Amino acid sequence: MPQQNDSSGRWYFDPDEAKLAVDFFPEMLTHVKGRSGAFELRPWQANLVGNLFGWKDKETGLRRYRYVYCEIPRKNGKTTLAAGVLLYMLLVDDEIGAEVYSAATTRDQAGLVYEIAAKMVTNNPHMKKLAKRLDSKKRLVTKDGFFQACSSEAGAVHGTKPHCVIFDELHEQPNRELWEAFQTGFGARDQPLFFSITTAGHDRSSICWEQHQYARAVEANPELDERYLPALYAAEPEDDWTSEAVWEKANPCLDVSLKRDFLRGECTKAQEIPALENGFRRLHLNQWTEQESRIIQMSAWDDCKTEFNPEDYHGRTCYAGLDLSSTRDVTAYTLVFPEDDGGATVLPWFWIPEANVSQRAGRDQRLIRNFAERGSVEMTDGNEVDVRYLADRITEISRPYDVRHIGFDPWNASGVTQLLKENGIPDHVLLKMPQTFGTYNEPFKKLLSMLATGKIHHDGNEVLRWMASNVAHKEDPSGNIRPDKGKSAEKIDGICAMLMGLGLLIHYGSDTSVYSTEGGGVVLF
Repeated sequence: MPQQNDSSGRWYFDPDEAKLAVDFFPEMLTHVKGRSGAFELRPWQANLVGNLFGWKDKETGLRRYRYVYCEIPRKNGKTTLAAGVLLYMLLVDDEIGAEVYSAATTRDQAGLVYEIAAKMVTNNPHMKKLAKRLDSKKRLVTKDGFFQACSSEAGAVHGTKPHCVIFDELHEQPNRELWEAFQTGFGARDQPLFFSITTAGHDRSSICWEQHQYARAVEANPELDERYLPALYAAEPEDDWTSEAVWEKANPCLDVSLKRDFLRGECTKAQEIPALENGFRRLHLNQWTEQESRIIQMSAWDDCKTEFNPEDYHGRTCYAGLDLSSTRDVTAYTLVFPEDDGGATVLPWFWIPEANVSQRAGRDQRLIRNFAERGSVEMTDGNEVDVRYLADRITEISRPYDVRHIGFDPWNASGVTQLLKENGIPDHVLLKMPQTFGTYNEPFKKLLSMLATGKIHHDGNEVLRWMASNVAHKEDPSGNIRPDKGKSAEKIDGICAMLMGLGLLIHYGSDTSVYSTEGGGVVLF
């Protein structure tokens, strides 16, 4: 983080105040985890603390910065730093009736900052006289102020007048409730401080992503908000995440609190197990990923984009997957065509009830409506997809192609499949494919292999790409895998439909199949 400056002429830097804050750490605080001894600030920490407490308003003498956004990989000392800052704000800042809070998603996470701060107080005879520990309440009490640990689990905190709020692991906050509850009380203080510390996340509808984007903008143009102090340490999206030089750029405490051998081991595991890559990049390189645990590599997906005309596939043999929606899901129908190179070409279609789009959260609603405006998804009337309309559209879509089989999840599908039969699609074409490990394991592994070799061809459909970026996975004790949304609320229906079609393509011509008929017998392909 570079030394801040004053382009407006409104601010001045007070080196004595900066030194007072920086010196507070080694003179009054000790490490309470890992290593012992005085809390000597690392260069990045000293830079942040010096800037935060050194810059003042020329007219009022009050601190310049009201918001700090510190985003840095794990094991670089951000939580310990936050504990030190809150103690400084509580005990040294001369704020009458100071209310200082640490905020986290869970009670356990909220307790981490408290435990560090409380042990620091206990280890210093002078601070021990000034602050009383109330461990059962995760609270430190002074003569006229206090520090309190809070969590989202306990609900929003109303009626507070915070002098300082430390938000620990902001990327885990489920919503804006706690953030806004604290913010409403800021007006009662002359120089309050919002101090956010976090690693990168993956939820781009979160308060953390909002602050990340804003911090990046202020970092590029400090005049945008002269009261906002960004401190971001991260690898760039295009950086080689396996490079030790990149690790050094993102981790200012590498070889100090973060051991290089540990990173080497974690990196090796992430290279061997693709599902671990996103976690490594997010936690250790501070890169925002598109999902919590990626199994589909989006760079490989994008490389498989192929320009083709769907009409050229008229009359071609293909296999289809149908993933029917519940009231809030997207219905997906995907055709999978075998190719001479051993790969496959996919063509998807999507539907969603318009009434349910209106019920989705702001970001999701905008996303779906943008897809619809561009013709990538069709919004239908009502709060659920009309089965007659859907059956007619599937029949219409399928007619120009040689669709050998249509796989479908039997849950909630009887109405549509009956109408498809009435439309002339033979009963033997329709095959049950329940959403189990047995259904998905082989085609899922085949898809990953085809992505690695560039043999899955698609036209860049934006809805299918969005769904591919949402795919996590589950694994059973035997090593079988199936797609899963993980903790995400995003949709993966198109990928499930594609895997059904790919599974049928793989098994076509076999004597037996894992997919059962209405009567529960074995289907002969």
